[in-house]
Amino acid sequence: MRRLVVPGLVIVAAAALLALLGFGVAHQGSDSSIDAAVSKGHLPMAPSANVALPLLGSAGTEKLAELRGKVVVLNVFASWCGPCKDEAPILEQEQQRLKGQNATILGVTYLDNSSDSERFVRQQHISYPVIRDVSGNFVRSFGTTGVPETFVINRQGRIAALRRFQIDGTWLSQTLPAILAQKS
Repeated sequence: MRRLVVPGLVIVAAAALLALLGFGVAHQGSDSSIDAAVSKGHLPMAPSANVALPLLGSAGTEKLAELRGKVVVLNVFASWCGPCKDEAPILEQEQQRLKGQNATILGVTYLDNSSDSERFVRQQHISYPVIRDVSGNFVRSFGTTGVPETFVINRQGRIAALRRFQIDGTWLSQTLPAILAQKS
């Protein structure tokens, strides 16, 4: 009897593994992530738009929903992130270009404390608004697990483009004109 227990457990484990593999293959084409939707041209609504988050260095709050009608370049960053520091001047330069186009950069600190974030903003001469995601729930609703990540949200509040790593000026100059040209 004991000789049959181990092979029986191996067979059950193998069958379970095959069933799990079959389930994964069968559902592979139905990925509903933000990344998959955007890559297929389906523009999902920006999640957590009605969540009020504290503005860095202020007693005020900001909701993404309050920016509806504007193009928003939502940049998730942290003061301790080297690539975030490298892209900060690019984002600040873009913020200056976006003025007068009913668009803005919106920074979101993630896994960072307020004093370090405030120092980062001062050192990088950031003029655009920065909100603090204290719990991490706002950022995670975008599928974010690291920094930096950038999402371009159109005037209707839909994610039109995203980058899950450091941006450069080329990506912004290729991505933004078409989104900025769209009407509300």
